[in-house]
Amino acid sequence: MIYQRLLKLNSFLFIGVFLCSLNILAQKKYYNDNENSNLKELQVEEDGLHFYVIGDWGRNGHFKQAEVADIMQQAGFILEPEFIISVGDNFYPNGIASVNDPYLKSSFEDIYYGSNLFCPWYVAIGNHGYRGNVQAQIDYSKISQRWTMPDRYFKVEKTLEDDKTTAKFIFLDTNTFEDDYYESEKYAKVKEQDSSKQKKWLEKTLKNSTADWNIVIGHHPLYTSGKRVNDEPYVRNHLEKIFEKYKVPAYFAGHEHDIQHLKPKKVFTHHFISGAGSDVRPTGESDFTQFSKSEQGFLIVSLLPTKMLVQAVNWKGEITYKYEIPK
Repeated sequence: MIYQRLLKLNSFLFIGVFLCSLNILAQKKYYNDNENSNLKELQVEEDGLHFYVIGDWGRNGHFKQAEVADIMQQAGFILEPEFIISVGDNFYPNGIASVNDPYLKSSFEDIYYGSNLFCPWYVAIGNHGYRGNVQAQIDYSKISQRWTMPDRYFKVEKTLEDDKTTAKFIFLDTNTFEDDYYESEKYAKVKEQDSSKQKKWLEKTLKNSTADWNIVIGHHPLYTSGKRVNDEPYVRNHLEKIFEKYKVPAYFAGHEHDIQHLKPKKVFTHHFISGAGSDVRPTGESDFTQFSKSEQGFLIVSLLPTKMLVQAVNWKGEITYKYEIPK
């Protein structure tokens, strides 16, 4: 009797796994073959290291956060991400209180539940995180299999498909470089951090790096054409000389609730903003603006030995922008 029950249970498990596999294959075929799918316009680099960049998303699925998550899942059947980068402001308005905060489930786990999104998430801390318990976001790395924030600033190394080309991803806590935060009651916890120590770490990391690609990630942009276009550029004043000295090819940020590509003529680094994970704000254009759009979405990046391809995808799956940075 026990043997028969086990046999029956195993049969059900086998059928369940089989049907799930068929469903995934069917979805992949649909997104590859359906002429009406906007995602068919994605440029596919077969040998690339693919990752997504999204920020300013933590709103319990509202303001099209859930729709963006769905498009991320769909895009994964065409360009499967090896990892996802979150550029901060992961939970609005005041971060989280602890690793047991229900917001972790309602705004992260229950929203980004698609099979293609169960890869490592490398997470930067945003200013709204500083209104709550930053350490809780760090400690959640020990609980979640995919959430990865080992410290307030850290680095991650990857090897590309050719098994030779290497990439180093350097994550910063840019809150410590917003000089006006030290006078703000909302961000009083910033005073506990040592910005000089972090800058020395950044410079040492770039100086000693042997990676072919050195990519930096933070929450606050150095340049913007959005809401904060006229704000004092505190973060730029702290970081740009280091970026230029070590020829950082790309910096990814959020904070502005839109998607932008910014490249001043005499600056080596390409600056990308991907802060349209949920609520968006009107944006604009400056003389250094390559692209600017106020619409929910995210970036897909394909890294190759000879180039970096950045594609902007909106919540409807439309490819709104493409740009290639040569090595």
